[in-house]
Amino acid sequence: MKRRLFPLFLLALAAILGGCSEHPSAELPALDAKREATSVSGISSGAYMAGQFEMAHAKDVVGAGIIAGGPYGCSESLFADIIPGPGSALLNLTKAINGCMQSGLQAFGVPNPKHLAERAERLAEHDRIDPIADVKTDRIYLFSGTNDTTVVPAIVEAARKFYEDVGVPNSQVLFVSNIPAAHAFVTDVRGPECDHAGKPYIVDCDYDQAGALLGQIYGTLNKPAAKTTGHFQVFDQDAFTEGLSNHGLSDDGVVYVPEACRTNGGCRVHIAFHGCGQNRTFVGDAFARDSGYARWADTNNIVVLFPQTAATPLNPQGCWDWWGYTGPEYLTRDAPQIIAVYRMLERLASPRTSS
Repeated sequence: MKRRLFPLFLLALAAILGGCSEHPSAELPALDAKREATSVSGISSGAYMAGQFEMAHAKDVVGAGIIAGGPYGCSESLFADIIPGPGSALLNLTKAINGCMQSGLQAFGVPNPKHLAERAERLAEHDRIDPIADVKTDRIYLFSGTNDTTVVPAIVEAARKFYEDVGVPNSQVLFVSNIPAAHAFVTDVRGPECDHAGKPYIVDCDYDQAGALLGQIYGTLNKPAAKTTGHFQVFDQDAFTEGLSNHGLSDDGVVYVPEACRTNGGCRVHIAFHGCGQNRTFVGDAFARDSGYARWADTNNIVVLFPQTAATPLNPQGCWDWWGYTGPEYLTRDAPQIIAVYRMLERLASPRTSS
């Protein structure tokens, strides 16, 4: 029975949540980037993955943008440690839908940030994620659209409280919750109207979210480029999944490299995680090209990495793993997706080779 129900729950999650399809054309370049100044962001399932990556590699991550997402470990069932395998993932998925998106069942309610902070502390004590002390210095951007009925504002507020409970000062946290956006990434120039709910999950609300979150994380930035002059590059993700099973990643990803970062080392890296139904299979290059990251990257020497999931029968909308479909280590440094993306970061930070 559980085997039959598991795919149905996955389909239910994909229905609630809301990319260049050619084969990979190049290797991810070694750019001598500044790994210890890395930042992350994401929307929806990508927001959860951004938080998970931040906690796993807090020594390298200086800030995170959580857009329409909840607190770290939100979907972790109380019984996850005693019910192994698919049973645990099924329980987590049930909680994810009802307690980390809609807050729809009284039995689940809004997640308990203090409990999740204590869970993170235990994982850090066992060296499964980086020390919590490294998270306390991060700068955080949180966003909840007033018309988002997919991940309700109370869930994003729980993420704010989680950061408070792990010791991030309120002065380092910006929570934007007054923009009439649906469940989407927000721009000031691209996408349908602000309250549009659906693909490509990018909407025009006259608000530059990419600039706002990068500014919150890194401080005052140079003005964005009027027109991008860098390079979007499709790269082979398979090179970073060697030895990993059930990783759920596509065979290609996208990276944006400003012209200055092609020749000079020391650029920062921002990792942007797409949402469900928002990878290249579903929306092509929309998230990479229309989100607005590239214009800011050009003038501020930031390489932007857009890793990509794959749509599968058990994950038909290509969501990032925030409930355990890749295995029980999904919250830790040993999560297949976190391992692969960190390998990508290591490649970008490697000394450049002569061309």
